[in-house]
Amino acid sequence: MQEIVRAKNLTVSLGGKTVLEDITFSIFSGEMTGVIGPNGAGKTTLLRAVLGLVSVQQGSLAVFGKRGIRIKEIRPRTGYMPQRHYFDRRFLLSAADVVSTGLLSPRTLFKKIPRKNEQVKDALRLAGMENFFHQPFQNLSGGEQQRVLLARALARRPDLLLLDEPNNGLDFPAQQSFVALLRKLKDKENIAIIMVSHDLVSIAPAVDKLLCINRTMHVHGDPAEVLRSPHLDEAYRCQFDFLTTGGSTERWWH
Repeated sequence: MQEIVRAKNLTVSLGGKTVLEDITFSIFSGEMTGVIGPNGAGKTTLLRAVLGLVSVQQGSLAVFGKRGIRIKEIRPRTGYMPQRHYFDRRFLLSAADVVSTGLLSPRTLFKKIPRKNEQVKDALRLAGMENFFHQPFQNLSGGEQQRVLLARALARRPDLLLLDEPNNGLDFPAQQSFVALLRKLKDKENIAIIMVSHDLVSIAPAVDKLLCINRTMHVHGDPAEVLRSPHLDEAYRCQFDFLTTGGSTERWWH
């Protein structure tokens, strides 16, 4: 497996405040890593650091073997699905229109993109939405919209896919369906996936590794070991229990 991301003693500060401190991990091709932690733990900042959108103050961070990352250098090989998407309801965009925005860059903004339709169709196919090419985006269900937005992140056929709370607003069956699609993608396409989530129930059984942070790294490794770790309590600063039966994990908060 190829090492896609390597962080060693990573520290990131924003506005003079330390947001991430002493974070160390590696992510490889064909591997899905879940990033968990309470609100305000720095999970989104970690994704932004991997994208080269925020600077590293201490330690090192390499993506595709490059340090001192700038987004323009890794953009062709990286797909990103941010936590919030805004599409003006006054404009009736089709699913294909939304996906095609994933092909835009400063260099292509005012140019015709070669093979654009083929790339959009391919991305929709990867997300299981090939039959929705002409469907209005606003008319789709929440789960369907998330798959179209996933297709948008896949439009460049990336080697690294970053997802920030992709299951927000979805019911549990839709969450399970979405995560199953991600597993199929990473196995078939050999993509490295980093998925931020606050929901351990949907993410823990699906990922290859769990990385739990709350400013600093509290525990990182095999999901089953992470769920049993006392360091999870430290990260969330509250008590919870896990019951594993038949390979599924359920959570009760006290």
